[in-house]
Amino acid sequence: MVKIAVLRETTPGETRVSASPETVKKFIALGATVSVETEAGAGASIGDSDYETAGAMVGKLASVLKDAHIVLGVQGPDPKALKGMKSGAWLVAGLDPFGQRGRIDDYAKCGVEALAMEFMPRITRAQSMDILSSQSNLSGYKAVIEAASVYGRAFPMMMTAAGTVSAAKAFIMGVGVAGLQAIATARRLGAQVSATDVRSATKEQIESLGAKAIFVEDVAGIEGEGAGGYATEMSDEYKAAQAELVSAHIAKQDIVITTALIPGRPAPRLVSDAQIASMKPGSVIFDLAVAQGGNVEGSKADEIVIKHGVKIVGYSNTPAHLAADASALYARNLFNFLSAFWDKEAGKPVLPDDDEITGAIRLTKDGKVVNERLLA
Repeated sequence: MVKIAVLRETTPGETRVSASPETVKKFIALGATVSVETEAGAGASIGDSDYETAGAMVGKLASVLKDAHIVLGVQGPDPKALKGMKSGAWLVAGLDPFGQRGRIDDYAKCGVEALAMEFMPRITRAQSMDILSSQSNLSGYKAVIEAASVYGRAFPMMMTAAGTVSAAKAFIMGVGVAGLQAIATARRLGAQVSATDVRSATKEQIESLGAKAIFVEDVAGIEGEGAGGYATEMSDEYKAAQAELVSAHIAKQDIVITTALIPGRPAPRLVSDAQIASMKPGSVIFDLAVAQGGNVEGSKADEIVIKHGVKIVGYSNTPAHLAADASALYARNLFNFLSAFWDKEAGKPVLPDDDEITGAIRLTKDGKVVNERLLA
C-alpha cells in the first residue's frame, strides 16, 4: 500500500498546506495511507483533528517520512529534512527549479524523484493540475483587495446628498490568469478598469470583462506569445512604443496592478520611477511580481514603499495571504495530478517516461538531474 506524506511548511511566511481533509479522503479511497506532519494545516485553519477525522495519521516529521512513497509539499523542503526518505520516493511540490538550482541537485543526491508542479505543461488535460493558474487566480483577486485597502478613497462612484464620489480608475498590466481576475475584481468593486498586455489575443478577453484594452497598434512584436501561453520578451521598438503609451495612460490612474512574469527570468520592468512620479499622490501600485525582482521600480517585498506620494505594495507570497482557499485549490491540483496517473493494479501512480506531463515536471531520477530545461 502506497504511503503519502504531507509536510508542514517551514519557509517563513508560508501558510499553505499541500493536502486538505477533502483530498486526504480521496487518496484513502484510492487505497493509499496518508500521514500528516503535526500542525501542517495550522496556517490554513485546518487542525490535526480534521486530518485524523478524514482518516490520516498525524505525527512528527520522522514518522511521517518513514517508508513514504510520495511526499507532498507547497514549497520545496530543505533536503536535510528529507533524511530517512525512501530512495526513489517522489517529492511533489512547487520546487522553484530555476531559483533553487542547487537544492535540485541535492534532491538528486538524496535519490529523490523531484516533480516540479510549476512546470506542469499548459495543455487541456493538465488544466486541473496547474498550480500556477489556481494560485495566480487568487493572487489577482488579493492584489485588488489589498490595493483597495491601502487606497485612501472609495472604488465605486457614489451619489450622495453631500456630493458625488468619482469612481477609481484601475489599470491592470499583464493579462494572464492573475490579470484577468484582477480586472474582474476591480470591476466588481466599481472601478473604471483598463488593461494591457503584450499578447494581442488578450484584447478580446479584456473587453469581454468590461474593461478598456490599451494596446500598441501597428508595431512589430505585439504577438508576444511564448510556449505554454506565457509572454515573451518584446522587441526594442515595441518596448519603446509601449512605454510611451503606458506613460500617457498611467498618469491618469488611481490603481495600477502589475502581473508580468516570464518563467525562469527576472520579472520585466513595466513601471519606471518617472512614470510613478506622473501619478497622483495617494495612488496605489500593487506589484505581483515583486518576489521575482518586480515589475515596478523601487518595489520591495512585504513593504509599503512611498515614492512621489504613490504607495507601492507587493507580497513575496500573495497566495499565502488567502491560505484556506489557496490550500484547498492547491491540494486539489496535487490530487488531480496523482489520481490521473493512478494504476489500480499497482496500487499507486505510475508516470510513463514518454508522457508529456512526465517529461515536463520530472526534475530528478536515479540520482541525476534529468529535466531538459535545467540541463539546457
